[in-house]
Formats: sequence, structure tokens, C-alpha cells
Amino acid sequence: MSELARMYIGTSGWSYPRGEGTWTGYFYPKGKVNELEYYSRFFNTVEINSTFYRPPDPGYVYNWARRVPDGFLFTVKLWQKFTHPKMYKEATGEDAVIAMHDVDLFNRSIEPLVRYGKLGALLAQFPPSFKNEGFGPQILSGVIRTFSQYRLAVELRHRSWSDDPDIARLLRENNVAWVQIDEPKFSSSVAEEVPLTSDMAYFRFHGRNAEMWWQGDNETRYKYLYSPEEIEELTDKVRSAAGRTGLLFAFFNNHWRGYAPRNAVDMMKAAKMPVREFPMQVPLEDEETS
Repeated sequence: MSELARMYIGTSGWSYPRGEGTWTGYFYPKGKVNELEYYSRFFNTVEINSTFYRPPDPGYVYNWARRVPDGFLFTVKLWQKFTHPKMYKEATGEDAVIAMHDVDLFNRSIEPLVRYGKLGALLAQFPPSFKNEGFGPQILSGVIRTFSQYRLAVELRHRSWSDDPDIARLLRENNVAWVQIDEPKFSSSVAEEVPLTSDMAYFRFHGRNAEMWWQGDNETRYKYLYSPEEIEELTDKVRSAAGRTGLLFAFFNNHWRGYAPRNAVDMMKAAKMPVREFPMQVPLEDEETS
């Protein structure tokens, strides 16, 4: 299999219909359009973010699977009940007490992707406050054991994880990918580069808007358009990982006004992958990297 056949490049989520950061008029044309079908004309993968908030109805998931072409792969973000207990309680008013019912519920929700060969990987994203102390290692090990039937990628964002060589060993022993992230760096941040720990590589590009990272909202925090020089830098890392793994995913999460699909296409071009151009009109003031 060639290097390009192993590389899947897309965006974190495909539906951003409201707010200042909407994709309508920037990536999606105005008017009625099936967003997933339109998106899949240009990209071979997407990361599903809605599964983080609640397990979806399997019927919806079946419709996602049938709307994309052969060879398209989804990755699925794990339900926040397993990774963000504080956020889950704030959203629901309930403590995040995990039972087998929750595991079964989540597994059933994504079963159509498994059945039709559309599931690329499961992403367990932990918050920056999740540290390698107390119950942290047990929680990480529990998630790995519980979802071992899937290709699994884990996003660890606090430096206590990358400071401990035993963590890379744990991930390697279980063939779990340590997510390579690009985002603003602070003293508590995980190492800029973490080791490859699986036969799958998984990259997430959040943008570098340090000014708005802690004070911005879910839109302005990701208002960052990677420059051509930065895309070349990131593509070099992706190429290197592609040569050492059997499967690679790379997702842009700088979702403000369709910046993510623009930069995903930029990376596909830099990696010399086949590209289908899409029309996009963006006001001049948004051409500046924030």
C-alpha cells in the first residue's frame, strides 16, 4: 500500500451552522445542502464531535454511513461521560458514574459504522486538567481496556503524561495511538512531540491562537488560519509518521469560518494527494492569520 493510500486528512466535525464562525458561505454554499454529502466530495475522512456530548441514535449514524462514498472513514470522539466527568455533570446535573449500560449504549450508537466498514478509529480526548496522578492512570487504563475492540487514539494534554516514560510503554503495549496535537503551548502543556505508540498515527491541529485560548469561546478560540509555512512544517511531521505506521489520520480543528477545510486542502496539496478544489468566498479581513 502506498503512503498516500494510508493518509486520511479532514476536519474535526463537519456541521457548524450557527454563530460568527459558521461555515455557511465560507465552505458550504448558501441554501439547502446536505452538509455531509457535500463535505465528502472533497475529503476522505471526518472526525465526529457530536458523539462527545451524547451517544447518537444508531439510525442517524446509519444515515451518515450511507451518505459517504466507498473508502471514506469516520473517527468518533468518545462520550464525555468517560473522559470529562466534570463537564458531564455540569451538562446533565448527574455524576459521571460509569456502568456497563453506558458502554453498551455507546457501542450500539456507533455500530452502523462498524458494520459498514466506515469506522476508522475511536478518539478519547482528555481535558488539560487530566493529570498523571491520583486516579488518572487508572482511568486511562480503564478506557483502554473498555474500548480495546476499536482502533483507539488518546489525546493527553498535560505535561505530566509526556514526562513519564511509562505512559508511552502502556500505549505501545496496547497498540493505542498517542494523539499528536498542535495548539498554543504553555508550561503545563504536553510535550510538543510525543512518540508514535501504535501502527496508527493520529494528528489534531487546533490552531495557535494563544491570545484567545483561555479567554475565547468555542468559536474565537479556534480563529486561526495556518500559514503556508506552517502547513509545510506540519506536513513534514505527517509524512514522517506516515512512513512509520500503517494508517494515518490528520484533522484540522481550527474551525472558524471554514478555516479547517481550507487548511486541510492546503495539507493535501503539500502532501501531493489528489485534491478537488471547492469554491469559497471569504472577506479580506479574514485572510489574516490570527
